[in-house]
Amino acid sequence: MRLKTSLLKEPKHILYFLKLIKHKDLVSCVGWTTADELYSCSDDHQIMKWNLLTNETTRVVKLPDDIYPIDLHWFPRSIGGKKQSHAESFVLTSSDGKFHLISKLGRVEKSIEAHCGAVLAGRWNYEGTALVTVGEDGQVKIWSKSGMLRSTLAQQGSPVYSVAWAPDSEKVLYTSGKHLIIKPLQPNAKVLQWKAHDGLILKTDWNSVNDFILSAGEDCKYKVWDSYGRLLYSSQPHEYPITSVAWAVDGELFAVGSFNTLRLCDKTGWSYALEKPNTGSIFNIAWSVDGTQLAGACGNGHVIFAHVVEQRWEWKNFEITLIKRRTMEVHNVLNDAVDVLEFRDRVIKASLNYGHLVVSTSLQCYVFSTKNWNTPLIFDLKEGTVSLILQAERHFLLVDGGGLYLYSYEGRLISSPKFPGMRTDILNAQTVSLSNDTLAIKDKADEKVIYIFEALSGKPLGDGKPLTHTTEIVEIALDQKGLTSERKIAFIDKNRDLYITSVKRFGKEQKIVKIGTMVQTLAWNDTSNILCGIQDTRFTVWYYPNTVYVDKDLLARTLYEKDASEFSKNPQIVHFVGNQITIRRADGSLIHLNISPYPAILHEYVGSSKWEDAVRLCRFVKDQTMWACLAAMAVANKDMGTAEIAYASIGEIDKVQYINSIKDLPSKESRMAHILLFSGNTQEAETLLLQAGLIYQAIQVNIDLYNWDRALELAVKHKTHVDTVLAYRQKFLEDFGKKETNKRFLQYAEGLEVDWNKIKAKIEMEIAKERERAAASPAVRA
Repeated sequence: MRLKTSLLKEPKHILYFLKLIKHKDLVSCVGWTTADELYSCSDDHQIMKWNLLTNETTRVVKLPDDIYPIDLHWFPRSIGGKKQSHAESFVLTSSDGKFHLISKLGRVEKSIEAHCGAVLAGRWNYEGTALVTVGEDGQVKIWSKSGMLRSTLAQQGSPVYSVAWAPDSEKVLYTSGKHLIIKPLQPNAKVLQWKAHDGLILKTDWNSVNDFILSAGEDCKYKVWDSYGRLLYSSQPHEYPITSVAWAVDGELFAVGSFNTLRLCDKTGWSYALEKPNTGSIFNIAWSVDGTQLAGACGNGHVIFAHVVEQRWEWKNFEITLIKRRTMEVHNVLNDAVDVLEFRDRVIKASLNYGHLVVSTSLQCYVFSTKNWNTPLIFDLKEGTVSLILQAERHFLLVDGGGLYLYSYEGRLISSPKFPGMRTDILNAQTVSLSNDTLAIKDKADEKVIYIFEALSGKPLGDGKPLTHTTEIVEIALDQKGLTSERKIAFIDKNRDLYITSVKRFGKEQKIVKIGTMVQTLAWNDTSNILCGIQDTRFTVWYYPNTVYVDKDLLARTLYEKDASEFSKNPQIVHFVGNQITIRRADGSLIHLNISPYPAILHEYVGSSKWEDAVRLCRFVKDQTMWACLAAMAVANKDMGTAEIAYASIGEIDKVQYINSIKDLPSKESRMAHILLFSGNTQEAETLLLQAGLIYQAIQVNIDLYNWDRALELAVKHKTHVDTVLAYRQKFLEDFGKKETNKRFLQYAEGLEVDWNKIKAKIEMEIAKERERAAASPAVRA
């Protein structure tokens, strides 16, 4: 990926004096109205409009000579898909202590005295309900959209050079000398402050999608932070101070400006491209709405434009490169065949996966099959610029400013899920996940909540209640294969713990189980439910994560681990296709790892109920991890014969004996209940026995687990085997030399003598009844 820059031979911002002397005045700020229209302001007091389609530049207005513009920010065009009424205006801050509300046509609607000294920056919040300004007087002020002062948020002893809103518009980030400060709008709320640079901080930016913060300073460095003030990346010192930084809207890229320097960077900080244009210092950078190009305000009077080109997508044997704004090149590495794809409009987003290339331009969506590049399916986009494309095997998701749209690969709109307070502009691949039957979205308003939808209907899954965790969630991912009823979601929370749970939720709370700690990144395999992640200094593959629900003790034996120190700091998993994992290191280089193909084959055999083939495969591979996976898979699928073989192969003799005892049980209900007990699902086992009318067996299960209160409760409720419970309780206390202190047991034991012969006879009678019942019911016995 690189930047293709363009500069005019002569700057447009030129003041002619007596038509003899040509003064080139610095351009202080730029701002995009649409993807092809830009406004720029300069010390020559002019506001210019640039049309990139026609290459025309026109003067919008000549400001009074006492107004020297410093910063420009357009009113938000839309929120939640709805266009704003004020969207055709912008705020312009200036050196005279005022900010000016100016219409698109150049009419100054209002000028407000705001600060003593220059107003150094002004920013609308994401909803357009408030404006923040900062100035040379060190004050941070909040204004209404009509220009009424709401509050003075802070008073610093030194000039505040830059300001940005938090993604939720509830906090403000501003500079103070060498420090960055995050201050909530609520009074008395905790303020976060940290030393960010060794020199004066000149610019900062806070991205609403990834929640990362950029800072740039006179120490000639740019840095990336998370919203807790933790350093994620620090650049090497440049030759000159960094005068501008800006995030692309989707949070995947950012740009850095300095003296005769323009740099394109990944969100983790490493550099894609470095350009050395003849611009002087770049004081301000603005990204277009679609994130395909940027503009810079230059110290020598120029406005520099740069387009992002040579983006690359890879899947299996295909490599696709965006060679021009409207042209892609497809390279098949197997036979060296090359196809060129031409588009009518500028390419904005693309995704290559599951045998399909999905490309969105400014107006249309193209769907190509990797089997035929000549005849794409084309349909018009509903509205807005596509900010995210996610693919599953059967369909894909488009996200734009208006909503979420799920399409089949034939171009048919399947569904358009919605939830309260939905903001599509802040969704990314870490907060949205798609599988063949399920769509999961992390709620930005309450980051502990995940909304889960049926893909085909767009309706909430199960009982409609979202999945709620105890801590804020950072990243989510759905597994891709298997039945809908067994669909799992993995997520990383703020503490970097990895959890897994079922997406099917009917009334009762499903278990959310922790399976990893200090996890930085994760990905599911595209063809089998194998999960990989990087935790702390180890690269880990969970060959069968569902083990945690079947036999938690086995989980550690179903893992593959490898030292991850070679990946350096903050690596990211890019793809997990087949048995190959692609990891991007902090320096931007890609590393390809191969894992054993056998676990995926085992998943395939088990998915097709080919148990004999699965056993044969494990015997051939002779790997304890494979046997452990097979044991867990067999128990999950209630195939206790295969489970017995697998447990015996890994030396779990006690579990083999328990499985043998299960096989000897007379009824199907008892066997199913004990399989549930084997997996630790006590409540489900008890419920199954009670529903089948096996009251004694339900009581005995609780006795065996020493759930004395529950055993007595069941016996009293069903008026049977109260003496059995009391007898076992008495024997238990005698074995440990204890006396009864439980009031309920004392109450029912009063005047009761334990006769073990009678109790044994009753138990034998219950077992005989169960056998008779099982024999009389051929369907059940089958």
